[in-house]
Amino acid sequence: MRTRVFVVLAALAMLMVMAAPSSAVMFGEKDSANEWEGVGLVIFDVDGEPSHRCSGSLIAADVLLTAGHCTVGTSGARVFFDVEVTSGHYPFAGPDAIEGTPVTHPDYDDFATFPNTSDVGVVLLDAAPGLETYPLAGDATLDDLAGPNGLTRLEIVGYGLQSVKPALMAERSRYVAEVKLNNLNNASTDGFNVQLSANPGKAHAGGLCFGDSGGAVFLDGEIVAVNSFVANLQCMGNGFSYRTDRQPILDWLAGF
Repeated sequence: MRTRVFVVLAALAMLMVMAAPSSAVMFGEKDSANEWEGVGLVIFDVDGEPSHRCSGSLIAADVLLTAGHCTVGTSGARVFFDVEVTSGHYPFAGPDAIEGTPVTHPDYDDFATFPNTSDVGVVLLDAAPGLETYPLAGDATLDDLAGPNGLTRLEIVGYGLQSVKPALMAERSRYVAEVKLNNLNNASTDGFNVQLSANPGKAHAGGLCFGDSGGAVFLDGEIVAVNSFVANLQCMGNGFSYRTDRQPILDWLAGF
């Protein structure tokens, strides 16, 4: 927990190993057809030991986009791209995991300059998995959307928890869900973050939870943000994602 206001979405790896099976992205559907093959589950090491788990998306053959609070302070990473990660090696390296080097955006500051947190990172993979990659939306794409906030539909994809209370429920599976763009210009967004709906009241409508950190927010197949934080420890209420459709972020990512 970073402050009383927001809670980052990374999940402790050991917690996730022991969790009871259920869904991931809240209220979402499992990606059973493997349509989002380039979205992976990432285990990050600290001092050589598994520390926490996030999600990430391929933006180049060997570059995985994720969140800065996932990569910061880590000594290594490995990515699993299975729809259901059932490897007996998990969370350690094995034949079905691709190892890589985490890199954090140089302006990431542990949320000290909130709301412009620069909460972006990448994992430079040791080998290209040969899977689909996803384009980054251009500068100010979200600003240029026609129609009022709350009507734009976005997709989130990740490996996060389904429930925290009354019971902790999770499985190591890729889920996808639809959300609404709720706000771009309040105190928590201010042009840097996008506020997403938690559950718009439709079947399989989505919401973010722990482990979804770094997973992409998609608009028509293009990445516009990476999942960053929620407002409480129960994953209830709106989720927030750091925008990648800003020229300074696009310029940094272009370096990879």
